[in-house]
Amino acid sequence: MARKIIIDTDPGQDDAVAILLALASPEEIELLGITAVAGNVPLSLTGVNARKVCELADRPDVLVYAGCDAPIKRPLHTAEHVHGKTGLDGPEPPLPEPVMPLQDKHGVDFIIDTLRTEPAGSVTLCPMGPLTNIATAFKKAPDIVERVQEIVLMGGAYFEVGNITPAAEFNIWVDPEASDIVFKSGVPIVVMPLDVTHKVLCTPPRIEAIRELGSKVGIGVAEMIDFFERFDTEKYGSDGGPLHDPCVIAYLLKPDLFSGRHINVEIETQSELTLGMTVADWWRVTDRTANALFIGDVDAQGFFDLLTERLARL
Repeated sequence: MARKIIIDTDPGQDDAVAILLALASPEEIELLGITAVAGNVPLSLTGVNARKVCELADRPDVLVYAGCDAPIKRPLHTAEHVHGKTGLDGPEPPLPEPVMPLQDKHGVDFIIDTLRTEPAGSVTLCPMGPLTNIATAFKKAPDIVERVQEIVLMGGAYFEVGNITPAAEFNIWVDPEASDIVFKSGVPIVVMPLDVTHKVLCTPPRIEAIRELGSKVGIGVAEMIDFFERFDTEKYGSDGGPLHDPCVIAYLLKPDLFSGRHINVEIETQSELTLGMTVADWWRVTDRTANALFIGDVDAQGFFDLLTERLARL
């Protein structure tokens, strides 16, 4: 049976690729809906961008909901310096404005209602942005927590440490209080940190393989990556930019591509220097109970082979 998932996202070019990978894999993934959250760009754009991506894949039937427009306790910080003013800069001409509507229900209520309606333990949450929607749902409806099958998220780091501050990864740092709630929830969690995503590099041959698909999806993805990767290649001096969020979906499709350790992960919510840091006990030097499978390695070429093969279906 296909695995039932909710994608919680703040698109973002890499979020867009993750959505497309899920839509290209209906045998393994049943996408129940997409909830947008403020993060890479404001909520007014992430809700639009999620629908643009669905229409790029000719899937206007996908249900898209707008969720929280700001972190639980802090002002919103966005990342237009990485993703461009729209969040999906890159394609020329730009992806057209969506025709499909946003759903009337709030994204948090959709998460709550879905987890209450679907059989307990049958729905996986896939957050690819700040964890505001997930944490808000857990606070509003504590009964749903035990009904979640698993959370597979992109966020955090250990060896790579921070990409928005010296100590913190963007998704966790934007709403550390939400992240703290999620990591303390007791739900099984799989974490795709920068340590993994920085190994999934969009080298020129890998981008060209996607562009050469020749479809509107293949060309659109290649143009999005062309724009998105310029920031990290300049910053890190690497052969290509990382492709963060699709690792979440790739893990659901082929978990054998990934390896990691079941460890304790705590979120720093107090320090001015290390706010939003994922304090990952990789070496198990404390007696704190393990609460997450923290992924440390990936077969990068296997990942891109999977991604390219699936995008060719759209």
